[in-house]
Amino acid sequence: MDKIAVLIPCYNEEKTIEKVVLDAKKALPEAVIYVYNNNSSDRTAEIAQKAGAVVRNEYMQGKGNVIRRMFREVDARCYVMVDGDDTYPMEAAPEMVEKVLEHNADMVVGDRLSSTYFTENKRPFHNFGNSIVRSSINRLFACNVRDIMTGYRAFSYAFVKSFPVLSKGFEIETEMTIHAVSNNMQIENVVIDYRDRPEGSVSKLNTYSDGMRVLTTIARLYRDYKPMGFFSIIACILAILAIIFVIPVFTDYWATGEVRRFPTLIVCGFTMMAALQSFFAGMMLSNNALNNRRDFEIKLNMLKNWSSEK
Repeated sequence: MDKIAVLIPCYNEEKTIEKVVLDAKKALPEAVIYVYNNNSSDRTAEIAQKAGAVVRNEYMQGKGNVIRRMFREVDARCYVMVDGDDTYPMEAAPEMVEKVLEHNADMVVGDRLSSTYFTENKRPFHNFGNSIVRSSINRLFACNVRDIMTGYRAFSYAFVKSFPVLSKGFEIETEMTIHAVSNNMQIENVVIDYRDRPEGSVSKLNTYSDGMRVLTTIARLYRDYKPMGFFSIIACILAILAIIFVIPVFTDYWATGEVRRFPTLIVCGFTMMAALQSFFAGMMLSNNALNNRRDFEIKLNMLKNWSSEK
């Protein structure tokens, strides 16, 4: 088992990968540098190997698939994950590693949004999207994670080996954050100076399609981890609609003694029944989520004992 492993997922980063690897070796001399090449069509893998990195391949396209492979194959007491585009300063890595190894952090977030991100990043919709995602998760999950979409993080062994990677693409960072928050893992924030990509280096993130995937992931994970809240919202919306549309029916009945809009009354009745069903579904799924939390804690304790012995 390595003491520190630096994990760099890469797709066509030949312009920057050498500097990222050399900066990582300088910042963390005792670390093993792993570059996972994701079907690059340029010289990314060759350059990374010459720079001293251990190069491995993941042939299923997508950042989530790369991270799944990295987490399966690498064993370390502390993991540092960083993008290969040279937008994150490796000088912050020792502080992030210290929080994992000395302060029991399960995940350390490299916080760009509290420093230079909004001035350095030249894509305004990315700025807006990051703000929306951050505020949504912090409100829905009652947490204070300052940067949800950052690709610069440090992890404990327990987090990496207990994290079920479900996403295939860039929504993986959102999934990591919600997993840590929902399972009451210790999260720390380290403010870092973000720099935009150098000239000639192209972002692989599509603002609109990947943004929609991220928002869909938030909704899905909120349903899975907080079913009572999710289904209560649906129940409230259905109940309010039923009440709004049934009021005129009752108003006419009190005035005339006749029910003139039976179809509306019937639809409102079924809508209110759907609201009640949604509420009770949330209650049942909430119990299941609580049992899953108990099982997760037991497995986490077993994993930590096993890693200590190893």
